[in-house]
Amino acid sequence: MHDRLREHAREKEGREREPSAAVVDSQTTRATGVGGPGRGFDAAKKTFGRKRHILVDASGLILLAYIHAASLHDTVGARQMVEATPMAALPRLELVWADGGYTGPFAKWLEKERGWRTEVPFHRQRQAWRYGLEERPAGFHVLPRRWVVERTFAWLSRSRRLARDYERLPETGVAMIHAAMSRIMLRRIA
Repeated sequence: MHDRLREHAREKEGREREPSAAVVDSQTTRATGVGGPGRGFDAAKKTFGRKRHILVDASGLILLAYIHAASLHDTVGARQMVEATPMAALPRLELVWADGGYTGPFAKWLEKERGWRTEVPFHRQRQAWRYGLEERPAGFHVLPRRWVVERTFAWLSRSRRLARDYERLPETGVAMIHAAMSRIMLRRIA
């Protein structure tokens, strides 16, 4: 049902039913006292819980979702997400934008396994800032393409059930992600 809604929402935006580009990222969510498998400690965020991996299209609609222990590295979780997806899914996808953590062996594996090219968007003036050719502007700056997945995480966090990890099973958390996104897409279609 979620995939059919996504196709209709994309058509309403004037896009093809299937995307040719996507953005991948993960989000660590704090665990509650519910328990259950697949929990761990994310040392980078100093948080005990689970990680949500999502792959979204260029407009922020979820293509794939996967939940795993927060102790797993992002590339391991992203690989598990892709491996859990049938080869026939996302037939037009060619390009995946990601952060620098997804480069290297994961990017090579993704291209070999699925034929999806990985690109890491940077700030346009990054090299000029690095070598002191230009002064780096103060404050927050949006990274090209990467903001789309961050906006999707913000949309999902509006759903109270996704504010923390309340679920005993990771599969239930994935179902809650799809339910929240289905509600968003229904509003867009209507």
